[in-house]
Amino acid sequence: MSGFNKSVLIPAGITKDFVLKYTDSANLKAILTSPTNIDYTNDRFPVSEFPDGLKIEFFDNKEGVTTVSSDYGIVYYLTRIVSLSGNVLIKSPDSTILKSEQIYWDPELEWLFSEKNIEFTSKDYSIRAKKLDADRSFKVLKTGKLDGSFLFKEKEL
Repeated sequence: MSGFNKSVLIPAGITKDFVLKYTDSANLKAILTSPTNIDYTNDRFPVSEFPDGLKIEFFDNKEGVTTVSSDYGIVYYLTRIVSLSGNVLIKSPDSTILKSEQIYWDPELEWLFSEKNIEFTSKDYSIRAKKLDADRSFKVLKTGKLDGSFLFKEKEL
């Protein structure tokens, strides 16, 4: 009788060489690619898992392409949060780079956050910090304890 209370997740589908293109008003906004997608949207807590990693390219006509990659990813549909883990790398069009072992992303608010160590590098500074709270463009960036180098420009009066 030990097997009656166990819950076994059976995926709605498994896709190899997964490619998802997101468009808005006939404009390509993003492309998500992954070697494997496991779809559990048939579960009470629906998720979509990318156990072999993923890559997302975000296209912006004004700013260029932002690339996000990680060794593992999972989309939680009820909370609308994306969890990226293992060698998370975010590269913005201006060559700003963010690295971490774990980053959460809220696509609705276009917000990134993490309680793990991060490395943030741009043309003006290199930061290592204990946590992250930032908008997608890194114009609003909050961190925990900092370690790194910064370049500041003095404002002329």
